[in-house]
Amino acid sequence: MGTATPKLHRTIEDLTLSVTQEIHVKASLEKTFEALLTELGPEGTREDGTSMQMKIEPWAGGRWWRDLGDGNGHLWAHVQAIKRPTLLELYGPLFMSYPVSSNVQYRLSEVDGGTLIKFHHLALGLIDDTHRTNVVGGWGHINQNAKKRAEKK
Repeated sequence: MGTATPKLHRTIEDLTLSVTQEIHVKASLEKTFEALLTELGPEGTREDGTSMQMKIEPWAGGRWWRDLGDGNGHLWAHVQAIKRPTLLELYGPLFMSYPVSSNVQYRLSEVDGGTLIKFHHLALGLIDDTHRTNVVGGWGHINQNAKKRAEKK
């Protein structure tokens, strides 16, 4: 069995992850917020179009989790704050099953022609390099799908 040499000294950059995105949506605040909840919940998909099997309880303390059926699943986060239709804040390990904590913020504001979503994911912990690399595209996929959903309504 092979052994990996552990990294004994980590920098703050090794231990943190920060993703920021701004999404301009041609829809009202209300439609955009509801589309976001739908995308984070039952209609969310992977990039290949398959269901993520996510559920969200949209209230303070509510869970955001992947429901694999038969009592199986993965808790991604809890709703830390919700102020419809301008704020959704989540905290938890998300898709990372190791020592890490994340804070995800969706701040929505009315702008000319629709809604501006300011998205921020900040994580602290022993972040896997694969997750660090793939997280930007994953959030981009979710956020663009929410935009498309809101603009269709």
